[in-house]
Amino acid sequence: MFDFRVQTFLAVCKTMNYTRAADLLGLTQPAVSQHIHWLEEQYDVKLFSYKGKKLTLTDAGIKMQTAFTTIQHDLQSLAKNIKNQTETLSFGVTPTVGSYLIPKPLANYKKQFPDVQINMEVDNTAKLCLAIDKGELDFAIVEGYFYKNNYDALLYKTEKYIAVCSADMQINISKLAQLVSFPIVIREHGSGNREIITRSLSRHNLSIQDFKSVIQISDLHALKALILESVGIGFVYRAAVENEIKQGTLKEIILDDFNEEHEITFIWRKNSVYSDKYRQIHNLLKP
Repeated sequence: MFDFRVQTFLAVCKTMNYTRAADLLGLTQPAVSQHIHWLEEQYDVKLFSYKGKKLTLTDAGIKMQTAFTTIQHDLQSLAKNIKNQTETLSFGVTPTVGSYLIPKPLANYKKQFPDVQINMEVDNTAKLCLAIDKGELDFAIVEGYFYKNNYDALLYKTEKYIAVCSADMQINISKLAQLVSFPIVIREHGSGNREIITRSLSRHNLSIQDFKSVIQISDLHALKALILESVGIGFVYRAAVENEIKQGTLKEIILDDFNEEHEITFIWRKNSVYSDKYRQIHNLLKP
């Protein structure tokens, strides 16, 4: 169990407000201030500073937040392993990984370790990172961007990222900028899919808002279904639409100025005591 003052520190990091942290913990604001002051004296550093009226973490505060979040994760992982009589593998994957990349490696892993209990959560990158930080997940395999200072990472796979449309749509263009005359079907904020295309578009001085209209949807399969119905174009990993392209129901939109590949990454809390274990699992789960 963490020292209660560390819990206070993490609550202030989460809210960036002493009063809101006090409400979150059921403490008074002076008590929160005392806890932070004790930590600052204990470690002989300043943890927070004000820029105008905005509370910010100092460099030392950022290091402490990263370290304590990892320790919290490891303690919760330890608690789960002690409580459960059987070994449990709790991890998260983004939708493309969950539907198209992990099933076969995970089946092979289960054959090799039949007694291991497996809990796999499918969600977007932002939510999976948060679940790792809370200790709810041991690691995650994500297709989106993440804050590299907080996580150790290994390459899981490199996947081609393409523009697609229904085979019924007549699209005869060769430049990315020309695609904005069509509606776009896109994943929700926080998803790796959305972040990748957002960054790709920005490199061409374009944005999602430049498209004729935007259809936002939080489910990959529903996104594909809408594209199949000629509602709009979309950007996805080739692995997610390979079968539909082979069947002739979807087609790739070949663009002269769009040739994207993106890394899918295996991540866990930086400097975790379980790092060696996660590296071994990474090797066992690679496609």
